[in-house]
Amino acid sequence: MSIDAALQDHLQARGLDRAVADLMGRAEAVPGLARRFAAAGVDPAAVTSVAALSELPVLPKDAVIDLQREEPPFGGLLADGAEVVRVFQSPGPLYEPQLAGADSWRWGQVFSDLDIGPGDTVLNAFGYHLSPAGAMMEAGALAVGARVLPGGIGNQDLQVQAIADLGVTAYSGLPSYLKALVERYDEAGLPRERWRLDRAMVTAEPLPDSLRAVLTERVGTVRMAYGTGETGLLAYENGDGAGLVLADGVLVQVCDIATGAPITDETEGEVVVTVLRPDYPLVRFGTGDLSGWMLGPDGSLRLRGVLGRTGAAVKVKGMFLHPAQIAPVMAGVPGVADYRFVVGRVDHVDTLRCEVVPAPGVDAAELVASLGPRVREGLRFRAEVVAVEQLSPGDGPILDTRDWD
Repeated sequence: MSIDAALQDHLQARGLDRAVADLMGRAEAVPGLARRFAAAGVDPAAVTSVAALSELPVLPKDAVIDLQREEPPFGGLLADGAEVVRVFQSPGPLYEPQLAGADSWRWGQVFSDLDIGPGDTVLNAFGYHLSPAGAMMEAGALAVGARVLPGGIGNQDLQVQAIADLGVTAYSGLPSYLKALVERYDEAGLPRERWRLDRAMVTAEPLPDSLRAVLTERVGTVRMAYGTGETGLLAYENGDGAGLVLADGVLVQVCDIATGAPITDETEGEVVVTVLRPDYPLVRFGTGDLSGWMLGPDGSLRLRGVLGRTGAAVKVKGMFLHPAQIAPVMAGVPGVADYRFVVGRVDHVDTLRCEVVPAPGVDAAELVASLGPRVREGLRFRAEVVAVEQLSPGDGPILDTRDWD
């Protein structure tokens, strides 16, 4: 079967043409969406299929930030009367509404596929502070009837003690953090027979084969999932080793970076998402992630995973770092002649180093000491700050030295 044929089967099996038509029937209730259609010269009433929807230009993430600044808080993209129960902030800042209802981000699908349910206790090692990841995963785990231990990042001694005391059976978080917990559990001398954690859903950073092999020595089933803070769950591994199965309740496209046209073969492109919810219909949203199509062993349509980024942002420890975030933090710092942030990876853990060139006559030690707290508070990243004599020309504000092979 060809990719194009698998795409058509997927659209038909999931009823996505009808879902798009139903969504467009309510587009006038969303002012920002109605304006997008008008600017593109497209009549929402005429959009009765995924193919017709693809005439609408892609909405980049940075454009959503601009819309929110022009029309706070959500840029006119929320339907009148939509019930928002939480608001999260991602770098930009970009404000993300959590809509009322159980598992509004759909992560319960991957927990269910992992056979997590009543009787399971899930250690949720995503943060609950400002960013949506912690709340997303908690909602998904609760939707399948599991209990949740809201661990977040940090306090590893307490977390491994809880793994032993509570009989934690499942994990949600970064793969690198799961590795750290396994190591900390053993370092603490906790009994191996009380380790019951045998299933893990990992996301937000790559899972190279070398790290997967380390994790599965202790955790029997480790599955990668893919989603974003704006759109929720998009795809996930199902255990057959062939790409990522597409989630229900959302339209995922791979589109040409230059034109936004859908790609119907194995060519790499940007992941473009339409969330099929009338109260927050994020339509043709450009994630900035690169991927491509492949076929599963059953001939079904799969994503090949995240293959990179279209723009200047990079993901560090599961969070985005963008030059636009860095500029205001570093702007006007007295004594800094030049700077860059270097992203590395040591023993399957991301590292971040801020290299600064002190201006003539500036005390390097004092400059380094003053920059540490500023970087931590402004970027929400802990970075090693070091003084250097000069930087290589043309590197830009972020240099990613990681090798995922």
